[in-house]
Amino acid sequence: MLGKKLADNIVNIRSYMKNSSDLVIRYAKVCGIDVCVVSFDGQTDANKLANLVYRPLSELDEPGITPERLAAKISGELLIACDGKPVGTVAEAVSAAMNGFCVILTDGTETGYAVGVQGFEARSVTQPENHRNIRGAREGFVEALHVNMSLVRRRVKSNELVMHTMTVGKTSGTEVCVCSMDSANSGKLAENVIKRLENVPVSLVLESGFIQPFLEDKHPMFSEVGASERPDVFVSKLYEGRVGIIIDGSPFALYVPKLFTENFIMLDDYVEKPMFSLFIRLIRWIAFFVSILLPGFYTALANFHPELIPDALLRNLAAAESLTPYSVLTECVILDIFYEIMREAGLRLPSNVGHAVSIVGGIVIGDIVVSAGLVGAPMLLAIAIASISGYIVSDISNQVSFMRFALILAGGLSGLFGLTVISFVFCLSVCSAGSWGIPFTSPLAPFSLKSMRDTFIRRSWRELARTDPDIYNV
Repeated sequence: MLGKKLADNIVNIRSYMKNSSDLVIRYAKVCGIDVCVVSFDGQTDANKLANLVYRPLSELDEPGITPERLAAKISGELLIACDGKPVGTVAEAVSAAMNGFCVILTDGTETGYAVGVQGFEARSVTQPENHRNIRGAREGFVEALHVNMSLVRRRVKSNELVMHTMTVGKTSGTEVCVCSMDSANSGKLAENVIKRLENVPVSLVLESGFIQPFLEDKHPMFSEVGASERPDVFVSKLYEGRVGIIIDGSPFALYVPKLFTENFIMLDDYVEKPMFSLFIRLIRWIAFFVSILLPGFYTALANFHPELIPDALLRNLAAAESLTPYSVLTECVILDIFYEIMREAGLRLPSNVGHAVSIVGGIVIGDIVVSAGLVGAPMLLAIAIASISGYIVSDISNQVSFMRFALILAGGLSGLFGLTVISFVFCLSVCSAGSWGIPFTSPLAPFSLKSMRDTFIRRSWRELARTDPDIYNV
């Protein structure tokens, strides 16, 4: 608790912060009473601090005023900042100062007053890097929580949008905002999300991925928690009855629950005619299955079922493979692993040298490896097609890479039988997933005709506007 003696309060604050160098304490006399302003270096705006705090305090002149009256005047009449709150303990004062407030302490009173003068550096709102679109807004979430909250509020100017802020992480004290729509009847789901966040045992939360595992079930591959950089996509999920979580310090906002079919739905689907949306969605599904099945299927046919390959194509494949020193399975595994190495290197290298990976990879894989007779051209073509197809469903690219590698081993070791068994295991695994009372494969399994209006076929906006938004309520 804060005491009445200002000197003791300052000593306690310095002791609480272990005399940290970024703690800034400014002393002043206002109407003959000692006052100090506590803040943290880099967390406040110097102009706001001067105009909203220091100038009003310096201009106040009321001889004979009591400390209680001065504190009341500061909190209720003097300061014109739109964000302010009283603090009664050292922990509250330090926490407020760390979040960009300045805390005004008055000698002779047991309560301080925190004024919002946030001014820390933040990245400007720019186009999202990962979720790009042809039509639509070019705004993406940034690392500042309150900026992200404003981006959401700009799109929903209604009292139906409810935002609840809280703190997660005992050490980091990361601010988190839980968003929901009352009109979508997601209040119960929001309460359950808040309870889970309150029980997160992680002390340090630096990114949304730190708390994502505590919002999902323990599925080995797929996550039932969605992530988006786009405010418009985030708002659309809220309208459907989901609950969103915005984390301070992360440009990715989370939402629950997420469905498997959402990996094949993009924002551009809703600005085109339904016929074109159907076509491009089918392309994405085809690309997904090609990416995970093609290399394993080719390996299975070449090793165990050559009679299923047309004679003309079989002769070409046999001629190409006869010039290589490795088996078909070994070639496929080597090329797939080498592709994953290139992909990881391209992601981690700086952008100004990342193109070198593409150049070297194209020369080494596309020309030298085949010319040297280390791998066959048909196998290289199969891996290249599968790899390019995997980029279309980028949100589950890691899962696609894992399933493709597992199916390559299954097809190369057991033929079509192994390919069928592993595919069946993956299918069962996906169908068994679910969280927050919603099956992960909904509305495909269990089948829901009402929800299918926006899965493969996107109905027109005239029809979607006449339907209820609460498709996935829990």
